[in-house]
Amino acid sequence: MDRFEAMRTLLAAVDGGSLSAASRTLNTPLPTISRRVSDLEAHLGAQLVVRTSRKLLLTEAGEAYVVAARRLLEDLGDAERAASGEYRAPRGELLVTAPIMFGKLHVAPIVHAFLAAYPDVSVRLVLSDSNIDIVEAHVDVAVRVGQLPDSELVARLVGHIHWVLCASPDYIARRGAPMAPDDLADHDCIAFEGLQTRRQWRIGAGAAARSVTISPRFSVNTADAVVEAASAGLGIARVMSYQAASCVGACRLVPVLADLGYEPLPVHMVHRRQRSQPLKLRAFLDFVAPRLKLAIDEFASAFA
Repeated sequence: MDRFEAMRTLLAAVDGGSLSAASRTLNTPLPTISRRVSDLEAHLGAQLVVRTSRKLLLTEAGEAYVVAARRLLEDLGDAERAASGEYRAPRGELLVTAPIMFGKLHVAPIVHAFLAAYPDVSVRLVLSDSNIDIVEAHVDVAVRVGQLPDSELVARLVGHIHWVLCASPDYIARRGAPMAPDDLADHDCIAFEGLQTRRQWRIGAGAAARSVTISPRFSVNTADAVVEAASAGLGIARVMSYQAASCVGACRLVPVLADLGYEPLPVHMVHRRQRSQPLKLRAFLDFVAPRLKLAIDEFASAFA
């Protein structure tokens, strides 16, 4: 029995919640996964997990073993990275995640420049609007928009964005601009929503902030489609400032109710806390953070 392989299998099952999840994660047949866990239990002379029809439960012995195994495998990974030179020069692969449109517009171009500057580092960029668990998914860096929950993760603030209401000059010429949030009831609105409806818009900042209920004329589940619909004159849209910045700068969209102000939303680069930070990660953070901050400052000027 390969004990390191068995440990990795057990951790994949625990992190995924089942042996089937470990099978998918490790791309290994389920009977092999089950045998590795059983062989490990036999070697230790202790039951580590309780298999139920829905999930995997750790025994008391299993909980203690998983903590030790995770620490041991992390130390092994550090040793392998040190031996391969990863701590002497930036090299290896980084897994990076970011929201879809923000990633396409602002993160990907900076990653392209980073790859040109560091030829021994490769980047796997995953764009998703879902909140990926960076520990479970082994993500190196995540770009997060919005307030962060308390956690053991390390966060570096790179700027602020905000929600903005906007419409095309043609729509405003035909229908006029709303003067107060309640005026939206008399306007065509464009909602950013999928199968679940989102009909509450929070508008303004500070004492002027309030939520209003809208009845959208058009709904769509991607931000770029919302921006396109607003640019085509279909109505008033509520999108992130970075999503509308280029159209506002080109006068295809005009902010409305901007006198009420904007509530800032932070943008962070988040990563796991590590005892020894690989140079590839440090190089990525130091390269991307100032450039991302500059990009955010540039599109913020469209709403100044």
